Amino acid sequence: MTTAASPQLSFAAVRERLVAREEIALLDVREEDPFAQEHPLWAANLALSRIEIEAWRRIPRRDTLIVLYGAHDGIDLAPLAAKTLASLGYSNVHLLEGGLEGWRAAGGELFRDVNVPSKSFGELVEHERHTPSLSAPEVKALVDGKANVVVLDARRFDEYQTMSIPSATSVPGAELVLRVRELAPDPATQVIVNCAGRTRSIIGTQSLVNAGIPNPVAALRNGTIGWKLAGQVLDHGADRQAPAAVSDAHRAQAQADARRVADRAGVRRIALDALQTLEAPGRTVYRFDVRTPEEYAVGHLPGFASAPGGQLVQETDHQVPVRGARIVLADDDGVRASMSASWLVQMGWEVYVPDVVPAASALIETAAPASAYPPVAAIVGEITPIDLAALLKQPGTAVIDVTTSANYVKRHIPGAWYLIRAQLGHALEAVIPSAQRYVLTCGSSLLARYAAADLRALLDARGKGDVEVLVLAGGNTAWFAAGLEIESGETRLATPRTDRYRRPYEGTDAPAEAMQAYLDWEYGLVAQLGRDGTHHFNVI
Repeated sequence: MTTAASPQLSFAAVRERLVAREEIALLDVREEDPFAQEHPLWAANLALSRIEIEAWRRIPRRDTLIVLYGAHDGIDLAPLAAKTLASLGYSNVHLLEGGLEGWRAAGGELFRDVNVPSKSFGELVEHERHTPSLSAPEVKALVDGKANVVVLDARRFDEYQTMSIPSATSVPGAELVLRVRELAPDPATQVIVNCAGRTRSIIGTQSLVNAGIPNPVAALRNGTIGWKLAGQVLDHGADRQAPAAVSDAHRAQAQADARRVADRAGVRRIALDALQTLEAPGRTVYRFDVRTPEEYAVGHLPGFASAPGGQLVQETDHQVPVRGARIVLADDDGVRASMSASWLVQMGWEVYVPDVVPAASALIETAAPASAYPPVAAIVGEITPIDLAALLKQPGTAVIDVTTSANYVKRHIPGAWYLIRAQLGHALEAVIPSAQRYVLTCGSSLLARYAAADLRALLDARGKGDVEVLVLAGGNTAWFAAGLEIESGETRLATPRTDRYRRPYEGTDAPAEAMQAYLDWEYGLVAQLGRDGTHHFNVI
Protein backbone atom coordinates (compact mmCIF):
# COMPACT_ATOMS: atom_id res chain seq x y z
CA MET A 1 0.00 0.00 0.00
CA THR A 2 1.16 3.51 -0.82
CA THR A 3 2.24 5.36 2.31
CA ALA A 4 3.77 8.68 3.26
CA ALA A 5 6.88 7.41 1.45
CA SER A 6 5.04 7.39 -1.89
CA PRO A 7 7.23 7.90 -4.96
CA GLN A 8 7.57 11.48 -6.10
CA LEU A 9 7.50 13.17 -9.48
CA SER A 10 9.26 16.46 -10.11
CA PHE A 11 7.81 19.53 -11.76
CA ALA A 12 9.94 18.76 -14.82
CA ALA A 13 8.60 15.20 -15.10
CA VAL A 14 4.98 16.32 -14.77
CA ARG A 15 5.46 19.11 -17.28
CA GLU A 16 7.17 16.77 -19.73
CA ARG A 17 4.18 14.45 -19.62
CA LEU A 18 1.73 17.31 -20.15
CA VAL A 19 3.71 18.58 -23.12
CA ALA A 20 3.83 15.06 -24.59
CA ARG A 21 0.04 14.71 -24.16
CA GLU A 22 0.45 11.54 -22.14
CA GLU A 23 -2.23 10.67 -19.60
CA ILE A 24 -1.81 12.16 -16.14
CA ALA A 25 -4.12 13.23 -13.32
CA LEU A 26 -2.55 16.10 -11.40
CA LEU A 27 -4.77 16.38 -8.33
CA ASP A 28 -5.04 19.11 -5.71
CA VAL A 29 -6.49 17.45 -2.61
CA ARG A 30 -7.28 20.65 -0.70
CA GLU A 31 -10.78 22.06 -0.51
CA GLU A 32 -12.05 24.12 -3.42
CA ASP A 33 -11.37 27.56 -1.95
CA PRO A 34 -7.63 27.09 -1.31
CA PHE A 35 -7.39 25.28 -4.65
CA ALA A 36 -8.92 28.30 -6.37
CA GLN A 37 -6.36 30.67 -4.85
CA GLU A 38 -3.52 29.16 -6.90
CA HIS A 39 -2.84 25.93 -8.77
CA PRO A 40 -1.21 24.66 -11.97
CA LEU A 41 -3.21 25.00 -15.19
CA TRP A 42 -4.09 21.30 -15.50
CA ALA A 43 -4.57 20.53 -11.81
CA ALA A 44 -8.00 19.16 -10.94
CA ASN A 45 -9.54 19.57 -7.52
CA LEU A 46 -10.32 16.29 -5.73
CA ALA A 47 -10.65 17.16 -2.06
CA LEU A 48 -9.35 14.61 0.43
CA SER A 49 -12.71 14.91 2.18
CA ARG A 50 -14.53 13.40 -0.80
CA ILE A 51 -12.06 11.00 -2.39
CA GLU A 52 -14.03 7.84 -1.67
CA ILE A 53 -17.21 9.12 -3.29
CA GLU A 54 -15.62 10.82 -6.31
CA ALA A 55 -12.44 8.99 -7.29
CA TRP A 56 -13.85 5.92 -9.02
CA ARG A 57 -16.21 8.03 -11.14
CA ARG A 58 -13.78 10.78 -12.05
CA ILE A 59 -10.68 8.61 -12.51
CA PRO A 60 -12.08 5.36 -13.90
CA ARG A 61 -8.81 3.61 -14.75
CA ARG A 62 -7.08 2.35 -11.61
CA ASP A 63 -3.57 2.37 -13.15
CA THR A 64 -3.79 6.03 -14.19
CA LEU A 65 -0.67 8.01 -13.35
CA ILE A 66 -1.80 10.20 -10.46
CA VAL A 67 0.27 13.02 -8.96
CA LEU A 68 -0.94 14.61 -5.72
CA TYR A 69 -0.22 17.78 -3.81
CA GLY A 70 -2.07 19.78 -1.19
CA ALA A 71 -0.65 21.35 1.96
CA HIS A 72 -3.15 23.38 3.97
CA ASP A 73 -2.64 25.21 7.27
CA GLY A 74 0.74 23.56 7.70
CA ILE A 75 -0.57 20.02 7.14
CA ASP A 76 0.35 18.09 4.00
CA LEU A 77 -2.81 16.26 2.96
CA ALA A 78 -1.23 14.52 -0.03
CA PRO A 79 0.33 11.52 1.78
CA LEU A 80 -3.00 10.59 3.36
CA ALA A 81 -4.71 11.07 0.01
CA ALA A 82 -2.14 8.75 -1.57
CA LYS A 83 -2.83 6.13 1.08
CA THR A 84 -6.56 6.44 0.55
CA LEU A 85 -6.26 6.16 -3.22
CA ALA A 86 -4.08 3.07 -2.83
CA SER A 87 -6.77 1.51 -0.65
CA LEU A 88 -9.23 2.19 -3.49
CA GLY A 89 -7.10 0.19 -5.90
CA TYR A 90 -5.05 2.90 -7.59
CA SER A 91 -1.61 1.50 -8.31
CA ASN A 92 0.32 4.40 -9.84
CA VAL A 93 0.09 7.19 -7.26
CA HIS A 94 2.85 9.76 -6.78
CA LEU A 95 3.39 12.91 -4.76
CA LEU A 96 4.43 16.13 -6.47
CA GLU A 97 7.98 16.78 -5.40
CA GLY A 98 7.98 19.83 -3.14
CA GLY A 99 4.23 20.22 -3.49
CA LEU A 100 2.82 23.48 -4.76
CA GLU A 101 5.82 25.40 -3.43
CA GLY A 102 8.08 23.08 -5.38
CA TRP A 103 6.09 23.85 -8.52
CA ARG A 104 6.44 27.56 -7.89
CA ALA A 105 10.16 27.32 -7.10
CA ALA A 106 10.78 25.42 -10.33
CA GLY A 107 9.25 28.25 -12.33
CA GLY A 108 5.85 26.68 -12.87
CA GLU A 109 2.99 29.04 -13.68
CA LEU A 110 0.17 29.20 -11.12
CA PHE A 111 -3.41 30.15 -11.94
CA ARG A 112 -6.25 31.52 -9.84
CA ASP A 113 -9.98 30.66 -9.81
CA VAL A 114 -11.77 27.51 -11.01
CA ASN A 115 -12.36 26.02 -14.49
CA VAL A 116 -9.20 27.80 -15.56
CA PRO A 117 -8.40 25.71 -18.66
CA SER A 118 -11.79 26.62 -20.13
CA LYS A 119 -11.68 30.26 -19.11
CA SER A 120 -8.18 30.79 -20.44
CA PHE A 121 -9.16 29.02 -23.66
CA GLY A 122 -12.13 31.35 -24.04
CA GLU A 123 -9.85 34.34 -23.72
CA LEU A 124 -7.54 32.88 -26.35
CA VAL A 125 -10.50 32.35 -28.69
CA GLU A 126 -11.47 36.00 -28.42
CA HIS A 127 -7.84 37.08 -28.77
CA GLU A 128 -7.30 35.06 -31.96
CA ARG A 129 -10.73 35.24 -33.59
CA HIS A 130 -11.70 38.76 -32.47
CA THR A 131 -15.09 37.47 -31.38
CA PRO A 132 -17.56 40.35 -31.84
CA SER A 133 -18.99 41.92 -28.71
CA LEU A 134 -21.13 44.82 -27.58
CA SER A 135 -20.94 46.73 -24.31
CA ALA A 136 -23.68 46.64 -21.70
CA PRO A 137 -24.90 50.19 -22.53
CA GLU A 138 -25.04 49.29 -26.24
CA VAL A 139 -27.10 46.17 -25.56
CA LYS A 140 -29.39 48.02 -23.15
CA ALA A 141 -30.05 50.66 -25.81
CA LEU A 142 -31.05 47.94 -28.27
CA VAL A 143 -33.36 46.27 -25.77
CA ASP A 144 -34.92 49.50 -24.53
CA GLY A 145 -35.38 50.75 -28.09
CA LYS A 146 -37.30 47.60 -29.09
CA ALA A 147 -34.72 46.90 -31.78
CA ASN A 148 -34.74 43.72 -33.84
CA VAL A 149 -32.64 41.86 -31.26
CA VAL A 150 -32.73 38.67 -29.19
CA VAL A 151 -30.61 38.07 -26.09
CA LEU A 152 -29.66 34.45 -25.44
CA ASP A 153 -28.28 33.43 -22.04
CA ALA A 154 -25.80 30.56 -22.47
CA ARG A 155 -25.56 29.55 -18.79
CA ARG A 156 -27.40 26.80 -16.93
CA PHE A 157 -31.09 27.55 -16.43
CA ASP A 158 -30.69 27.92 -12.64
CA GLU A 159 -27.97 30.53 -13.14
CA TYR A 160 -30.19 32.37 -15.61
CA GLN A 161 -33.05 32.39 -13.12
CA THR A 162 -30.84 33.90 -10.42
CA MET A 163 -30.15 36.96 -12.54
CA SER A 164 -30.55 37.69 -16.23
CA ILE A 165 -30.53 40.45 -18.80
CA PRO A 166 -34.03 41.92 -19.28
CA SER A 167 -35.78 40.13 -22.20
CA ALA A 168 -33.14 37.36 -22.33
CA THR A 169 -34.07 33.76 -23.10
CA SER A 170 -32.27 30.80 -21.56
CA VAL A 171 -30.41 28.77 -24.21
CA PRO A 172 -27.55 26.80 -22.59
CA GLY A 173 -24.42 26.89 -24.73
CA ALA A 174 -24.61 23.57 -26.57
CA GLU A 175 -28.21 24.36 -27.59
CA LEU A 176 -27.40 27.59 -29.41
CA VAL A 177 -26.64 26.29 -32.89
CA LEU A 178 -29.58 23.88 -32.76
CA ARG A 179 -32.17 26.41 -31.57
CA VAL A 180 -31.07 29.88 -32.66
CA ARG A 181 -33.10 29.85 -35.88
CA GLU A 182 -36.29 29.20 -33.91
CA LEU A 183 -35.62 32.32 -31.85
CA ALA A 184 -34.22 34.50 -34.63
CA PRO A 185 -35.74 33.32 -37.94
CA ASP A 186 -35.19 36.73 -39.49
CA PRO A 187 -31.55 36.84 -40.64
CA ALA A 188 -31.50 40.57 -39.87
CA THR A 189 -32.15 39.97 -36.17
CA GLN A 190 -29.18 40.91 -33.98
CA VAL A 191 -28.28 37.97 -31.71
CA ILE A 192 -26.63 38.74 -28.38
CA VAL A 193 -25.11 35.93 -26.30
CA ASN A 194 -24.37 36.43 -22.63
CA CYS A 195 -23.21 34.60 -19.52
CA ALA A 196 -22.19 35.84 -16.08
CA GLY A 197 -18.71 36.87 -17.14
CA ARG A 198 -16.90 36.22 -20.36
CA THR A 199 -16.18 32.59 -21.24
CA ARG A 200 -19.58 31.20 -22.16
CA SER A 201 -20.47 34.46 -23.91
CA ILE A 202 -17.36 34.17 -26.06
CA ILE A 203 -17.71 30.45 -26.80
CA GLY A 204 -21.44 30.76 -27.48
CA THR A 205 -21.00 33.69 -29.81
CA GLN A 206 -18.10 32.08 -31.64
CA SER A 207 -20.12 28.86 -31.97
CA LEU A 208 -22.76 30.75 -33.93
CA VAL A 209 -20.09 32.52 -35.99
CA ASN A 210 -18.31 29.25 -36.73
CA ALA A 211 -21.61 27.61 -37.69
CA GLY A 212 -22.21 30.40 -40.19
CA ILE A 213 -25.64 31.60 -39.14
CA PRO A 214 -26.66 34.59 -41.28
CA ASN A 215 -27.56 36.86 -38.36
CA PRO A 216 -25.23 39.46 -36.89
CA VAL A 217 -23.95 37.97 -33.61
CA ALA A 218 -22.17 39.55 -30.65
CA ALA A 219 -21.28 38.64 -27.10
CA LEU A 220 -22.47 40.84 -24.27
CA ARG A 221 -19.05 42.11 -23.23
CA ASN A 222 -18.32 40.96 -19.67
CA GLY A 223 -21.80 39.43 -19.26
CA THR A 224 -23.98 40.18 -16.26
CA ILE A 225 -20.89 41.50 -14.46
CA GLY A 226 -20.48 44.14 -17.13
CA TRP A 227 -24.20 44.88 -16.94
CA LYS A 228 -24.05 45.47 -13.17
CA LEU A 229 -20.83 47.48 -13.35
CA ALA A 230 -22.56 49.75 -15.85
CA GLY A 231 -25.19 50.48 -13.20
CA GLN A 232 -27.94 48.64 -15.08
CA VAL A 233 -30.68 46.51 -13.53
CA LEU A 234 -30.94 42.75 -13.92
CA ASP A 235 -34.05 40.59 -13.90
CA HIS A 236 -34.52 37.88 -11.27
CA GLY A 237 -36.61 34.73 -11.56
CA ALA A 238 -37.08 34.88 -15.33
CA ASP A 239 -38.26 31.65 -16.96
CA ARG A 240 -38.05 32.19 -20.72
CA GLN A 241 -36.67 29.13 -22.50
CA ALA A 242 -36.11 28.21 -26.13
CA PRO A 243 -38.90 26.19 -27.75
CA ALA A 244 -38.43 22.46 -27.22
CA ALA A 245 -39.37 21.72 -30.83
CA VAL A 246 -37.06 22.48 -33.73
CA SER A 247 -38.39 22.50 -37.29
CA ASP A 248 -37.08 19.87 -39.68
CA ALA A 249 -35.53 22.54 -41.90
CA HIS A 250 -33.77 24.28 -39.03
CA ARG A 251 -32.53 20.97 -37.61
CA ALA A 252 -31.15 19.86 -40.97
CA GLN A 253 -29.32 23.17 -41.39
CA ALA A 254 -27.90 22.98 -37.87
CA GLN A 255 -26.74 19.39 -38.47
CA ALA A 256 -24.90 20.41 -41.63
CA ASP A 257 -23.36 23.44 -39.94
CA ALA A 258 -22.24 21.49 -36.87
CA ARG A 259 -20.77 18.67 -38.94
CA ARG A 260 -18.78 21.15 -41.00
CA VAL A 261 -17.36 22.84 -37.89
CA ALA A 262 -16.51 19.52 -36.25
CA ASP A 263 -14.76 18.23 -39.35
CA ARG A 264 -12.73 21.42 -39.59
CA ALA A 265 -11.70 21.11 -35.93
CA GLY A 266 -10.62 17.50 -36.33
CA VAL A 267 -13.35 15.68 -34.41
CA ARG A 268 -13.02 11.92 -34.94
CA ARG A 269 -15.96 9.73 -35.95
CA ILE A 270 -16.54 6.20 -34.68
CA ALA A 271 -19.21 3.53 -34.97
CA LEU A 272 -21.21 2.86 -31.84
CA ASP A 273 -20.29 -0.81 -31.92
CA ALA A 274 -16.59 0.12 -32.03
CA LEU A 275 -16.53 2.23 -28.88
CA GLN A 276 -14.93 -0.56 -26.87
CA THR A 277 -11.85 -0.35 -29.10
CA LEU A 278 -11.04 3.01 -27.54
CA GLU A 279 -10.49 1.38 -24.15
CA ALA A 280 -6.98 0.20 -24.91
CA PRO A 281 -4.43 -0.48 -22.18
CA GLY A 282 -3.24 2.76 -20.66
CA ARG A 283 -6.12 4.81 -22.08
CA THR A 284 -8.92 6.43 -20.13
CA VAL A 285 -12.26 6.96 -21.88
CA TYR A 286 -15.02 9.33 -20.74
CA ARG A 287 -18.48 9.00 -22.30
CA PHE A 288 -20.91 11.92 -22.09
CA ASP A 289 -24.40 12.68 -23.38
CA VAL A 290 -24.35 16.41 -24.08
CA ARG A 291 -28.08 17.02 -24.42
CA THR A 292 -30.20 18.65 -21.74
CA PRO A 293 -30.66 16.76 -18.45
CA GLU A 294 -34.37 16.39 -19.25
CA GLU A 295 -33.66 14.67 -22.57
CA TYR A 296 -31.03 12.49 -20.95
CA ALA A 297 -33.50 11.29 -18.34
CA VAL A 298 -35.95 10.13 -21.03
CA GLY A 299 -33.34 7.82 -22.56
CA HIS A 300 -29.66 7.67 -23.42
CA LEU A 301 -26.91 5.34 -24.55
CA PRO A 302 -25.79 2.79 -21.93
CA GLY A 303 -22.73 3.90 -20.00
CA PHE A 304 -23.00 7.57 -20.92
CA ALA A 305 -23.14 10.19 -18.16
CA SER A 306 -25.08 13.43 -18.47
CA ALA A 307 -22.91 16.47 -19.19
CA PRO A 308 -24.72 19.24 -21.09
CA GLY A 309 -22.28 20.38 -23.73
CA GLY A 310 -21.94 24.02 -22.76
CA GLN A 311 -21.11 23.17 -19.17
CA LEU A 312 -18.78 20.37 -20.24
CA VAL A 313 -16.72 22.83 -22.27
CA GLN A 314 -16.84 25.22 -19.30
CA GLU A 315 -15.86 22.63 -16.67
CA THR A 316 -13.46 20.21 -18.34
CA ASP A 317 -11.16 20.20 -15.32
CA HIS A 318 -13.96 18.78 -13.17
CA GLN A 319 -15.54 16.41 -15.66
CA VAL A 320 -12.30 15.12 -17.21
CA PRO A 321 -9.53 15.32 -14.61
CA VAL A 322 -7.26 12.92 -16.53
CA ARG A 323 -5.45 15.14 -19.01
CA GLY A 324 -4.74 13.19 -22.20
CA ALA A 325 -7.83 10.99 -21.87
CA ARG A 326 -10.18 10.15 -24.72
CA ILE A 327 -13.69 11.64 -24.76
CA VAL A 328 -16.80 10.34 -26.54
CA LEU A 329 -19.79 12.66 -26.96
CA ALA A 330 -23.28 11.66 -28.03
CA ASP A 331 -26.68 13.23 -28.66
CA ASP A 332 -29.71 12.34 -30.77
CA ASP A 333 -29.40 14.98 -33.49
CA GLY A 334 -25.71 15.31 -34.42
CA VAL A 335 -25.63 19.02 -33.56
CA ARG A 336 -24.80 19.32 -29.89
CA ALA A 337 -22.21 16.55 -29.82
CA SER A 338 -20.44 17.91 -32.89
CA MET A 339 -20.36 21.49 -31.64
CA SER A 340 -19.22 20.52 -28.14
CA ALA A 341 -16.61 18.18 -29.59
CA SER A 342 -15.28 20.91 -31.87
CA TRP A 343 -14.41 23.02 -28.83
CA LEU A 344 -12.86 20.17 -26.85
CA VAL A 345 -10.61 19.26 -29.78
CA GLN A 346 -9.46 22.87 -29.99
CA MET A 347 -8.61 22.56 -26.28
CA GLY A 348 -6.26 19.68 -27.05
CA TRP A 349 -8.50 16.69 -26.28
CA GLU A 350 -8.89 13.53 -28.36
CA VAL A 351 -12.64 13.49 -29.02
CA TYR A 352 -14.96 11.06 -30.78
CA VAL A 353 -18.57 11.38 -31.92
CA PRO A 354 -20.71 8.52 -33.29
CA ASP A 355 -20.53 8.53 -37.08
CA VAL A 356 -24.29 7.96 -37.23
CA VAL A 357 -26.76 9.67 -34.89
CA PRO A 358 -28.00 7.03 -32.45
CA ALA A 359 -31.47 5.73 -33.26
CA ALA A 360 -34.18 6.08 -30.62
CA SER A 361 -34.02 2.31 -30.09
CA ALA A 362 -30.41 2.68 -28.87
CA LEU A 363 -31.35 5.18 -26.15
CA ILE A 364 -32.50 2.47 -23.77
CA GLU A 365 -31.09 3.64 -20.45
CA THR A 366 -33.20 5.96 -18.31
CA ALA A 367 -30.98 6.20 -15.22
CA ALA A 368 -27.48 7.58 -14.81
CA PRO A 369 -24.66 5.00 -14.75
CA ALA A 370 -24.70 3.37 -11.34
CA SER A 371 -22.09 4.73 -8.95
CA ALA A 372 -19.96 2.29 -7.01
CA TYR A 373 -18.47 3.27 -3.69
CA PRO A 374 -15.70 1.57 -1.72
CA PRO A 375 -16.56 -0.17 1.55
CA VAL A 376 -16.37 1.89 4.74
CA ALA A 377 -13.30 1.13 6.86
CA ALA A 378 -15.25 0.70 10.09
CA ILE A 379 -18.83 -0.36 10.60
CA VAL A 380 -20.80 1.99 12.83
CA GLY A 381 -24.41 1.84 13.92
CA GLU A 382 -27.32 3.91 12.64
CA ILE A 383 -29.90 6.00 14.40
CA THR A 384 -33.25 7.13 13.00
CA PRO A 385 -34.25 10.79 12.89
CA ILE A 386 -36.99 10.23 15.46
CA ASP A 387 -34.60 8.53 17.90
CA LEU A 388 -31.99 11.24 17.40
CA ALA A 389 -34.56 13.95 18.07
CA ALA A 390 -35.37 12.27 21.37
CA LEU A 391 -31.68 12.02 22.33
CA LEU A 392 -31.07 15.69 21.59
CA LYS A 393 -33.52 16.64 24.32
CA GLN A 394 -30.93 15.36 26.79
CA PRO A 395 -27.22 16.29 27.16
CA GLY A 396 -24.43 14.05 25.89
CA THR A 397 -25.02 13.85 22.12
CA ALA A 398 -23.15 15.92 19.52
CA VAL A 399 -24.24 16.02 15.86
CA ILE A 400 -21.53 16.56 13.26
CA ASP A 401 -22.66 17.54 9.76
CA VAL A 402 -20.20 16.98 6.88
CA THR A 403 -22.52 18.16 4.11
CA THR A 404 -21.53 21.13 1.94
CA SER A 405 -21.37 24.38 3.84
CA ALA A 406 -23.96 25.95 1.54
CA ASN A 407 -26.45 23.23 2.39
CA TYR A 408 -25.62 23.50 6.09
CA VAL A 409 -26.25 27.24 6.12
CA LYS A 410 -29.52 26.76 4.25
CA ARG A 411 -30.87 24.34 6.89
CA HIS A 412 -29.55 21.77 9.34
CA ILE A 413 -30.36 19.88 12.50
CA PRO A 414 -30.54 22.26 15.48
CA GLY A 415 -27.26 22.26 17.35
CA ALA A 416 -25.35 20.40 14.64
CA TRP A 417 -21.70 21.27 14.08
CA TYR A 418 -20.55 21.87 10.51
CA LEU A 419 -17.09 20.65 9.63
CA ILE A 420 -14.96 19.64 6.68
CA ARG A 421 -14.21 15.95 6.98
CA ALA A 422 -10.48 16.24 6.31
CA GLN A 423 -10.20 18.59 9.31
CA LEU A 424 -12.10 16.33 11.70
CA GLY A 425 -9.16 15.66 14.01
CA HIS A 426 -8.39 19.31 14.64
CA ALA A 427 -12.05 20.25 15.08
CA LEU A 428 -12.59 17.45 17.58
CA GLU A 429 -9.58 18.54 19.57
CA ALA A 430 -9.99 22.31 19.47
CA VAL A 431 -13.61 23.22 18.78
CA ILE A 432 -16.24 20.52 19.32
CA PRO A 433 -16.81 19.73 23.01
CA SER A 434 -16.38 16.14 24.18
CA ALA A 435 -19.56 14.08 24.14
CA GLN A 436 -20.77 10.67 25.16
CA ARG A 437 -22.08 10.08 21.67
CA TYR A 438 -21.41 11.52 18.21
CA VAL A 439 -23.89 11.30 15.35
CA LEU A 440 -22.55 11.94 11.85
CA THR A 441 -24.77 13.21 9.07
CA CYS A 442 -24.73 14.74 5.60
CA GLY A 443 -27.28 15.08 2.85
CA SER A 444 -27.80 11.36 2.30
CA SER A 445 -25.50 9.77 4.94
CA LEU A 446 -23.06 8.58 2.22
CA LEU A 447 -20.15 10.86 3.13
CA ALA A 448 -21.12 10.68 6.81
CA ARG A 449 -20.32 6.95 6.87
CA TYR A 450 -16.73 7.57 5.83
CA ALA A 451 -16.44 10.44 8.31
CA ALA A 452 -17.85 8.20 11.06
CA ALA A 453 -15.17 5.62 10.33
CA ASP A 454 -12.55 8.38 10.60
CA LEU A 455 -14.01 9.48 13.92
CA ARG A 456 -14.15 5.95 15.27
CA ALA A 457 -10.45 5.50 14.47
CA LEU A 458 -9.55 8.85 16.06
CA LEU A 459 -11.41 8.08 19.27
CA ASP A 460 -9.92 4.60 19.52
CA ALA A 461 -6.43 6.02 19.03
CA ARG A 462 -7.08 8.47 21.87
CA GLY A 463 -8.28 5.76 24.23
CA LYS A 464 -11.95 6.69 23.93
CA GLY A 465 -13.31 3.40 22.68
CA ASP A 466 -16.33 3.73 24.96
CA VAL A 467 -17.62 6.82 23.13
CA GLU A 468 -20.43 5.88 20.75
CA VAL A 469 -20.32 6.84 17.07
CA LEU A 470 -23.48 6.62 14.95
CA VAL A 471 -24.66 7.65 11.49
CA LEU A 472 -28.04 9.30 10.95
CA ALA A 473 -30.00 6.89 8.76
CA GLY A 474 -30.95 8.68 5.55
CA GLY A 475 -28.98 11.76 6.55
CA ASN A 476 -30.40 15.25 6.60
CA THR A 477 -32.84 14.34 3.85
CA ALA A 478 -34.54 11.88 6.19
CA TRP A 479 -34.55 14.41 9.05
CA PHE A 480 -36.23 17.08 6.90
CA ALA A 481 -38.69 14.57 5.45
CA ALA A 482 -39.74 13.62 8.99
CA GLY A 483 -40.81 17.22 9.57
CA LEU A 484 -38.47 17.67 12.51
CA GLU A 485 -37.18 21.01 13.73
CA ILE A 486 -34.50 22.75 11.69
CA GLU A 487 -32.32 25.83 11.98
CA SER A 488 -30.40 27.91 9.45
CA GLY A 489 -27.30 30.05 9.25
CA GLU A 490 -23.69 29.71 10.37
CA THR A 491 -24.69 28.59 13.84
CA ARG A 492 -21.82 26.22 14.67
CA LEU A 493 -18.87 26.22 12.29
CA ALA A 494 -16.18 23.87 13.55
CA THR A 495 -14.10 24.63 10.44
CA PRO A 496 -14.12 27.58 8.03
CA ARG A 497 -16.33 27.29 4.95
CA THR A 498 -13.50 26.57 2.51
CA ASP A 499 -15.22 23.65 0.80
CA ARG A 500 -16.45 25.96 -1.93
CA TYR A 501 -14.87 28.96 -3.61
CA ARG A 502 -17.21 31.93 -3.86
CA ARG A 503 -17.16 33.01 -7.50
CA PRO A 504 -17.09 36.79 -7.95
CA TYR A 505 -19.82 36.51 -10.60
CA GLU A 506 -22.36 34.39 -8.71
CA GLY A 507 -25.35 35.57 -6.77
CA THR A 508 -26.62 39.12 -6.64
CA ASP A 509 -24.48 40.69 -3.93
CA ALA A 510 -20.91 40.52 -5.26
CA PRO A 511 -18.96 43.74 -4.56
CA ALA A 512 -18.14 45.82 -7.62
CA GLU A 513 -14.45 45.67 -6.73
CA ALA A 514 -14.49 41.87 -6.77
CA MET A 515 -16.30 41.78 -10.11
CA GLN A 516 -13.86 44.19 -11.71
CA ALA A 517 -10.89 42.29 -10.30
CA TYR A 518 -12.31 39.10 -11.80
CA LEU A 519 -12.56 40.70 -15.23
CA ASP A 520 -9.02 42.04 -14.95
CA TRP A 521 -7.84 38.54 -14.07
CA GLU A 522 -9.55 37.07 -17.13
CA TYR A 523 -7.92 39.65 -19.39
CA GLY A 524 -4.50 38.41 -18.21
CA LEU A 525 -5.07 34.72 -18.94
CA VAL A 526 -3.70 34.73 -22.48
CA ALA A 527 -0.35 35.99 -21.19
CA GLN A 528 -0.38 33.30 -18.51
CA LEU A 529 -1.01 30.62 -21.12
CA GLY A 530 2.02 31.81 -23.01
CA ARG A 531 4.21 31.57 -19.93
CA ASP A 532 2.86 28.14 -18.98
CA GLY A 533 3.33 26.50 -22.37
CA THR A 534 1.46 23.21 -21.72
CA HIS A 535 -2.00 23.95 -23.06
CA HIS A 536 -1.98 22.62 -26.68
CA PHE A 537 -4.87 24.94 -27.53
CA ASN A 538 -5.43 25.37 -31.27
CA VAL A 539 -8.18 27.83 -32.20
CA ILE A 540 -9.66 27.21 -35.64
